[in-house]
Amino acid sequence: MKWKRLLSLRQWSHVFRRIPRLITSSRIPLGEKLLFAVPVLLYWILPDVMPFMPIDDIGVTLLLMNWFVTRAERKYPDMLEKQHVRVR
Repeated sequence: MKWKRLLSLRQWSHVFRRIPRLITSSRIPLGEKLLFAVPVLLYWILPDVMPFMPIDDIGVTLLLMNWFVTRAERKYPDMLEKQHVRVR
């Protein structure tokens, strides 16, 4: 993961726009969604279990959001095409 990309406001606006659609999509299997949700929930609930990670809860959530969106878009490219088509 490139640092320049992580610090880009354009990248984060893309992540925040896409994450609700990807999480609620019926085309992405539940197992894929759990790869994002379970680590986030565990880190939010049990932060003292992992003291070796000096990252705040929101930092872990943001990194996992970025990872999930990138992975889902790469694994399910047909979802990108459907989202770009606008109905008038």
